[in-house]
Amino acid sequence: MTRTHQLETTLRSLKLSGMLDTLESRLAQAHAGELGHVEFLQTLCEDELSRRDAAGIIRRVHAARFEQLCSLEDFDFNVNPLIPAALIRDLATLRFVEASESVILHGPVGVGKTMVAQALGHQACRRGYSALFTKTSRLLADLAGGHADHTWETRLKRWARPTVLICDDFAMRDFTVAQADDLYELVTERATKSTIFTANRQASDWYSLFPNPVVAESILDRIVNTAHHVHMDGKSYRPNKRPGGKSGSKQ
Repeated sequence: MTRTHQLETTLRSLKLSGMLDTLESRLAQAHAGELGHVEFLQTLCEDELSRRDAAGIIRRVHAARFEQLCSLEDFDFNVNPLIPAALIRDLATLRFVEASESVILHGPVGVGKTMVAQALGHQACRRGYSALFTKTSRLLADLAGGHADHTWETRLKRWARPTVLICDDFAMRDFTVAQADDLYELVTERATKSTIFTANRQASDWYSLFPNPVVAESILDRIVNTAHHVHMDGKSYRPNKRPGGKSGSKQ
């Protein structure tokens, strides 16, 4: 067995597939005099780190359960000039995540709120943060099921765990007393983390959806006053995402 084969076997045993994948090309560079001994080792280590970073992004994106994979680069701001592109791009820096702040994307149906929310979540995954996407109705139904089978605390912790939680279609209808209580507990648990809400109604209209004004104030004070409010208005983005439209794909 040659030294190269021995090295390949060692890298495989150590599960350093990033180094293994590029070993041949890096050896060629070294033989050509392009890499010294230290540079050769450094470059191989960087190859391994790059592979691990890429694998980590894939794992986080898969765990996020996005409805669609998209980034802000995929969003065509020219379709609707009323969309505050500069504000959304500023949010993509993720300073709001570092500050444990939330985001509220509100506006009429079809303007791209869900796509932007998922794009921000995808950006978080790329930057090493965990994210999770859900319809708000699905989240509340899951917590309600926890009351029935005595797994509520476990389910609450699962929803509270991600660094960025995306609650799509928030405030669609009136909340029940039990749903309001569950939301209060979730918002409290996520006090040091970021949540992205998409809603057709602006935040000032959410209060009337709660059965108890005191609970509503307790919940929304934690959400509304620490959030970046982004009003997305204008024409629908969806016609441009239908088959045969500008992009030829579904939203």
